[in-house]
Amino acid sequence: MPDSPHTVSDVMTHTVIAVGRDAPFKEVVELIDQWKVSALPVLEGEGRVIGVVSEADLLLKEEFRNTDDETAGRDERAKAAAVTAGELMSTPAVTVHADALLAEAARIMARRHVKRLPVVDAVGMLQGIVSRSDLLKVFLRSDEEIAGEILRTVLAQVPTATEVTVTVAEGVVTLGGSLREKNLVPVLARAVRAVEGVVDVRLDLARP
Repeated sequence: MPDSPHTVSDVMTHTVIAVGRDAPFKEVVELIDQWKVSALPVLEGEGRVIGVVSEADLLLKEEFRNTDDETAGRDERAKAAAVTAGELMSTPAVTVHADALLAEAARIMARRHVKRLPVVDAVGMLQGIVSRSDLLKVFLRSDEEIAGEILRTVLAQVPTATEVTVTVAEGVVTLGGSLREKNLVPVLARAVRAVEGVVDVRLDLARP
């Protein structure tokens, strides 16, 4: 992986299983089961994303199978009666661009309560898909890789940090050695914490 910050394009899956608007209900279920995914983008034309069908959308049919629950919303009842992807899908689709930072993608997922985001270009054409597990890939970086990035992109930018040492164990970074300017300690800590793959930052700095 390149140095931080990483973008969605660094971790996304380029080969995406998708369906058209007219795909039958059963075909959608079969594809989700076959490919072990939680949702499928719905495409129109040459590949423009117009919606997403999730397991939650599909389960509404089972949930309301034997009931006339009047408390259900209009959208829920419509999806429970749906027979095609176009009727089932949530639209507009919640998407992300390939050049978005991973933190932005994570915020979108958390705010919109989705597990996967179609990745689209400027005109909405499908480029890939990114999942929660994809966003966690940065934590698979080796300790050596993380330490190298901190040395290159953080400490090398601070001329007075020549006596600061970096050790990384299981993603936890310890800054040791000495630093003359006490006011730079929180600045360094924030910069190190921003390096993707860092689990935590511990300070063991002394003044020379």
